[in-house]
Parts: sequence; C-alpha cells; structure tokens
Amino acid sequence: MAIRLADEQDVPGFLGLAAEVEEWFGPMVGEPGFHAALRGHIADSRALVAPSAAPGLLGGLLFGGRAPTYHVHWLVVARRARGTGVGRALMEEAVRRWVHGPGVIEVVTFGADHPGAVAGGARVFYERLGFTPAEAADPGPEGGSRQVFRRTVA
Repeated sequence: MAIRLADEQDVPGFLGLAAEVEEWFGPMVGEPGFHAALRGHIADSRALVAPSAAPGLLGGLLFGGRAPTYHVHWLVVARRARGTGVGRALMEEAVRRWVHGPGVIEVVTFGADHPGAVAGGARVFYERLGFTPAEAADPGPEGGSRQVFRRTVA
C-alpha cells in the first residue's frame, strides 16, 4: 500500500474522511480550527495519506511531537477501507518517518463506554498495534468519553 506525505490537494479528501466520522468526533468539516490544524500539519510535513484510485482518500493521519513523546493527533480510515490494513500502514509509515526512540507514542481515543469504541473499533485497533489504555482524557466535542492510549518505543 502506497502511503505518502499529504499536500494541499489532499484537503478535500481529508474533509471527506472527517465527514464520515463527525458523529463520533464532533464537527470538523465546517470548523475553521480543524482546517487550520489540517493545513498546519500539511505545511509541517506531518500529515500522511493513503490515496485511492477512486475519488477520496482511503485514510489520513496527522502526527506530532518529538522525542521522547509523540502524538497521533488524528487518524481516520474511510468506511469502505476499514479492516484492510490502511490504518496499520499509516501508523507504520508515521513511526518509520518520525519516531526516534526511546519514547512513547500517545493517542486519545474513545472511552470504553463510547459508541465509537465498538462501532469504529478504534480501541481494538490501537491495542493490536501495541498501545495500552492509560488515564481518562477530557470528553470529546460531542460529549463522549475519551481515553489516552500509549505505546512504548525502543
């Protein structure tokens, strides 16, 4: 699977991904803050995409931090591509490009009681990548619970 750095031409694809998950993450497509964060990550070469031959993207990732603590700021896989390895490929490429251990990678995902925890499979996804649940995080913009997950890197 070809994962590459995102560029400005990928913004509509990111917005398409965001539209698919607003029910779980809260509003993004119409939010200037999301647009600014997206463009900032692209400008800093900290955004990855899984392109598709069809319109739209298969997935996108926004990454940040530096040794010893790295952050997955946003990771979404298109509904049509979930369970096909796109998320894993995005994470592997992010680690290859930006993670220089030792340290930890952190991500805030759904709390155990959030509907997206089951429907989206995010918690299981991160656990399969070696992340472990940690402390609770502030609720998401839609009011749902969130939890920090961490993965140690050598």
